[in-house]
Formats: sequence, structure tokens, C-alpha cells
Amino acid sequence: MKAVLITYNVAIHDEVMEKLTSMDLLDGFTRLERVIGKGKSSGPHFGSHIWPAYNSALLIITEDEKSARILQAVRELREKFAKEGIKAFSWAIEQIT
Repeated sequence: MKAVLITYNVAIHDEVMEKLTSMDLLDGFTRLERVIGKGKSSGPHFGSHIWPAYNSALLIITEDEKSARILQAVRELREKFAKEGIKAFSWAIEQIT
């Protein structure tokens, strides 16, 4: 099992959900609707009056094969939405209780 965390500019939320849904990759997920942060290429997303943009995040726990497909989908989205910002992180899940 793998955990995949995808963080992205909220402006591309519909595109992210459409891509993952169309590829049958969202059996279950947790969405963190409003998160803040700063990336090297996308700049500050702090949800403030100075830096008004903010991010969303999806946490997906899935089989190893599906996690690889999710990461590939994010690579494709990164090419399309380089300025808006989207990134994925993956790590092993040892136990679910």
C-alpha cells in the first residue's frame, strides 16, 4: 500500500478531480480543501491579502500499482499547469487500523 499526497493550486481543482476520476484512481480519498504553502516554481500560496492564492490537497491510500498511475497523472497535469503548481509525494503505508 502507498500513500499519495497531491498538493495543487485550488484554481485547477476541477481539472485534477476530472483527470483522476476519468482514470478510475479515486476509490477513496481525503481532501484538505484549503492549505497554504510555498513552492520553488509556483511561489507563495498563503491565502492572504498580499498572497491571495491557496492550495488544496488530496491524500489517497491505494495499492502500489494505482499509486504509480496517480503519479503519472500528476506528471501529465504538471506539464499542462506548470504555473499554477501541482506536486505529488508518495510513501509506503505500513499499517492501517
